[in-house]
Amino acid sequence: MIVQPAEPGDAAEILALQKLAYRSEAAIYDDWSIPPLTQTLIEMQADLARQTCLKATIAGRIAGSVRAHVEDDTCYVGRLIVHPDFQGRGIGTRLMNEIEDAFRGVARFELFTGHRSERNLYLYRKLGYEPCRRERISDALTLVYLAKTRSP
Repeated sequence: MIVQPAEPGDAAEILALQKLAYRSEAAIYDDWSIPPLTQTLIEMQADLARQTCLKATIAGRIAGSVRAHVEDDTCYVGRLIVHPDFQGRGIGTRLMNEIEDAFRGVARFELFTGHRSERNLYLYRKLGYEPCRRERISDALTLVYLAKTRSP
C-alpha cells in the first residue's frame, strides 16, 4: 500500500469510492441523502483544491482516502473512506496516522461520525480520539464529535 497526496485527477475515483463506502452509513441511518452520497464532482474537486487529501493505493487502485484542513489551531479530519473490499486491513488506521503526521505542528484534531457508527467510533477511540460533544441532527441521527490532543 502506498499513501500519498491525492491529485486533482483523482477526484472522480475518490468520489466514486466515497459513494460506495458511505452506503453502509446511509443504511445504518436509513438516509440516502447524506452529503457524502450527494456530493458532486465539482464539489469534490473544490474539496481537493482547498484541503489536504491523502489517498491509499493498492496495485494502482485507490483503496482509501482521508481529508483534513486547519482552522484556528485545530485540524478537522473528514471523509475517511476505505473500499469495502479492503476494510479490516489497517488502511483506515494508516490514513489517520498519515494525515496527523501531515499536520505535525497542530496540537488538536477533531472529527465526527454518527452515534450508531460503531466501527467508526471504535477506530477513532483506538486512535486516541475522545468524544467532546454531540449534535442532534434528526430523530435518527446524532453526530458524535471526537477530539485528540497531542503535543505539537
